Amino acid sequence: MGFPISGRNAAAPVALSVCLIGAPTDAGAGVRGTGMGPDALRVAGLAGALRAQGCAVLDVGNLPGPPPSDRPPASARPMAGAGPHREGEVVAWNRVVFGAVTAALDRREFPLLMGGDHSLALGSISAVAAHCRRLGRQLRVLWLDAHADANTEASSPSGNLHGMPVACLLGRGLASLVGWDGVPAALQARDLVLIGLRSLDTQEKLLIRQWGLEVYDMRYVDEHGMRATMAQALKGLDADTHLHLSFDVDVLDPQDAPGVGTPVPGGPTYREMQLCMEMVADTGRLGSLDLMELNPARDLRNRSAEVVVALVRSLFGASTLLRAPAPA
Repeated sequence: MGFPISGRNAAAPVALSVCLIGAPTDAGAGVRGTGMGPDALRVAGLAGALRAQGCAVLDVGNLPGPPPSDRPPASARPMAGAGPHREGEVVAWNRVVFGAVTAALDRREFPLLMGGDHSLALGSISAVAAHCRRLGRQLRVLWLDAHADANTEASSPSGNLHGMPVACLLGRGLASLVGWDGVPAALQARDLVLIGLRSLDTQEKLLIRQWGLEVYDMRYVDEHGMRATMAQALKGLDADTHLHLSFDVDVLDPQDAPGVGTPVPGGPTYREMQLCMEMVADTGRLGSLDLMELNPARDLRNRSAEVVVALVRSLFGASTLLRAPAPA
């Protein structure tokens, strides 16, 4: 089962121990700045927001990853055909993340990874997948993102590894970034749901169809609404399911969260995303969380970090009213 969330649907508060893990890197991105994301979340009051929801919070600080390598300006970097950028640096960071998330899970803590760019989800989700496999549990990953991040090194138009973690988690990516949880693919297509997509490369569209991924793009959300979208995405969860949420801040509309490296207009509003978080909280199955791609260098007075913290409060049970528990 997932960790019980105190707040909206709990008869009595449950002391959930949350481990904050900072991974200050932008090695996988084409734009600098996400390395400042963990500290921006701290400044925005993430730990205090979690404590207000009845959680015990342990902040282990920022992980000691490799120093950033030099890189040319984005406009000067080679495009397709040059191979993945900073592969060694991304691998090293993900190894450190894998170890930190594994250690938190072994201590029966809730790992909350503060990125950093979204390539870090390779390490965190691989650790969660290995944990679930050891315990014989099912894993469901919700990937909230404006982008599919499903490129391979052959299909990527930029070579930036934050556009490839989904492919790698499915065992379709670079050899150095697959198989960390002891099997060729950390996830099967049935384990993964992508929500909020609205910017895909041509080859990604073909790969998504080929791999049979479950995707709710913004057209689906517009046509059916966030409630119906999340009801579909969360369908079939049971008491033996570990739910992992990988939240890329650029899933939000840039009007609500401008502090990202790759903003895409037309995303969910703050209120739509809050409903998404509330419905995840209602399941009681959430067991781990990534907060990715927050870029303070492109933000306005830490506004985007504050929006993320408010959404995390909803994810951990904050609500306007004390509502009846959701049906089992």
